[in-house]
Amino acid sequence: MRVLTVVTHPRTNSLTFAVAERFVQGLKDAGHEVEVLDLHRSGFHPVLWEEDEPDWNNGDKKYSEEVEIEMERMRKHDALAFIFPIWWFSMPAMLKGYIDRVWNNGFAYGSRKLHHKHALWIGLAAAPEDHFQKRNYDQMMAHHLNVGISSYVGIGDSRVEFLYDTLAQNPAHIEQLLDRAYYLGFHYGKKESLKI
Repeated sequence: MRVLTVVTHPRTNSLTFAVAERFVQGLKDAGHEVEVLDLHRSGFHPVLWEEDEPDWNNGDKKYSEEVEIEMERMRKHDALAFIFPIWWFSMPAMLKGYIDRVWNNGFAYGSRKLHHKHALWIGLAAAPEDHFQKRNYDQMMAHHLNVGISSYVGIGDSRVEFLYDTLAQNPAHIEQLLDRAYYLGFHYGKKESLKI
């Protein structure tokens, strides 16, 4: 498969980017083709202005050049992966803006849907797992990403993977997270990818 991997973090020396690197290595070792889109370094602007506002009466609307370039990038891939820190129990504004602008009417929903077979959302959470489960934040996010976004645009196989306790000062734990990222890449698109 050709997998577009979208990474969102302001620092390239972050754990988010280390996870992305290991995930991509797993994809490559499994024989997938990969393109990494670094939203921050690409210069992508996440704010939706009028030229990219959905036109409900025109499913063939021509969007801004920046958005049309990103739509064309997505067309070249069979599957999607997103790697991002979890801020305020959601995705960062940069990634939300990418979806708002690029996954637009006539391309991702409306008269057309996305053609991608799989989507994997890897969220890095500073908090431990029990903090997420305590108030069902994990379920809320999984429902939002799998149903509210992926299913809405026609992606039938969407999964969310949380990497918890990312601020732990325990090198062994961090290495486990990186190993998990590699495993998810190597088994991408397979049902067993969520099993350890």
